[in-house]
Amino acid sequence: MIQTKNVTLRFGKRTLFEDVNLKFTAGNCYGLIGANGAGKSTFLKLLSGEIETSSGEVMISKGERLSVLKQDHYAYDENTIMETVIMGNEKLYQISKEKEELYSHTEFTEEDGMRLAELEADFMELNGWEAESEAGELLSNLGIPVDLHYNLMKDVPAKIKVKVLLAQALFGNPDILLLDEPTNNLDIDAIRWLEEFLINYQNTVIVVSHDRHFLNKVCTHIADIDYSKIKLYVGNYDFWYESSQLALKQMKESNKKKEEKIKELQDFIARFSANASKSKQATSRKKMLEKIELDEIVPSSRKYPYIDFTPEKVSGKEILTVSNVTKTIEGRKVLDNVSFSILKGDKVAFVGSDDIAKTTLFKILMGEMEPDQGEVVWGKTITKSYFPQDNSEYFKKDQTIMEWIGQYYRIDDETVLRGFLGRMLFSGEDVFKKVPVLSGGEKARCMLSKCMLEASNMLILDEPTNHLDLETITSLNNGLIKYNSEVLFASHDHQFIETIANRIIEILPKNGVIDRRIPYDEYLENKEVIEIRNQNS
Repeated sequence: MIQTKNVTLRFGKRTLFEDVNLKFTAGNCYGLIGANGAGKSTFLKLLSGEIETSSGEVMISKGERLSVLKQDHYAYDENTIMETVIMGNEKLYQISKEKEELYSHTEFTEEDGMRLAELEADFMELNGWEAESEAGELLSNLGIPVDLHYNLMKDVPAKIKVKVLLAQALFGNPDILLLDEPTNNLDIDAIRWLEEFLINYQNTVIVVSHDRHFLNKVCTHIADIDYSKIKLYVGNYDFWYESSQLALKQMKESNKKKEEKIKELQDFIARFSANASKSKQATSRKKMLEKIELDEIVPSSRKYPYIDFTPEKVSGKEILTVSNVTKTIEGRKVLDNVSFSILKGDKVAFVGSDDIAKTTLFKILMGEMEPDQGEVVWGKTITKSYFPQDNSEYFKKDQTIMEWIGQYYRIDDETVLRGFLGRMLFSGEDVFKKVPVLSGGEKARCMLSKCMLEASNMLILDEPTNHLDLETITSLNNGLIKYNSEVLFASHDHQFIETIANRIIEILPKNGVIDRRIPYDEYLENKEVIEIRNQNS
């Protein structure tokens, strides 16, 4: 168990948390949510002891081991993958290293022997003889091939490192598990395995995630950060959302009834307070009026941008035809004989284990890259808006947000432009921020603004939910559901795909694609699709 007692954290004059009293117990998974900047990652650092409280304390049950998902992908470059995972249990790892050092002695003393006996006992108690087997199983379940398990971390790509650090956090059955965005950069199969792992986990888990489907699958509780307080709700993310909205609605309805009653009493008092025969009744109503208190409705710190894609002109019958497109990058074939046609009304999710393949396809569709063979034919009525996964090229000029957005705004009116920016959560002095120094989330909102202002009838979106908070993801999700034209997109957000896509195209490592007009959940469970995928892996 881990708990906080009157925990407060201040940075200068700003109070991030105040008098937080929470208890996190075994057998439960707590989803930590809140607006960007609310302090989700900081709270995990408080719990782990990485930073100290301004006042109050964090208490962990005696003898319990806490494990944290590390974020530094380069910290273990000189270690093997296997060694990095086992380092997740620091005590076991240190025992192993000390054992190795003692066994390397050419002259073995009696003192060495006594110390080794102690170490061997501790090693056995920590299940040390099964450590490599357990670490190997975690790595394989996350999709890391056995032939890589003893490679150095510096020799494997970033996507593998992400999985290794996750395996490190999970290793050795920690009593308390703190996970900050564990699904980032994971493929679909790894996310599904992690969901099942956490659902069956018997100890305490506290997780920060922007993946709503993930939070719904694994969480038994939601810890909501709002206005420096953290309130605990029983249930998953959807239950929290519905219950918090219901509570707000009930409070507003209660206040409305109270306001009606107040007005009724005030009218009576105003009419009859000077009437001798009614004076007692007027006095009685004054006392009733004094007792009525309206519930204080504190507005949430969450802000939802207004995202609405409206095409300027309707797309014609001919949308897009892709024929036998093949592309090799740095000696590796990332697209192999890819063919498909887009029809009117299609909202297509491109999925697959190779993110480079999806990004390459989108660049070819946008004319930013030429295929080695094959062709792309767009319909004459089609206008395109593109949201690239890497948007750095768009933000190199020394412009303010106002100037940057102004390039795409067709109305030369600062007041109207400010109104638009306000709806995208750029208000006040924010509009004068220089675009090169914007955060990932701010740049993403700029790119979404660009796509809206272009008013195209075809959207091509490459991982648009990256860097976005839950509120912006929700707004984007709803905006794309309402969008009355065609969309091609790639995403790792399960709920995003399930609620938007009416067609799934999986890019295979060799020989084309799997193309199905079925919902995403059905696609994932489709046996035929699984067999084709296995044949191509």
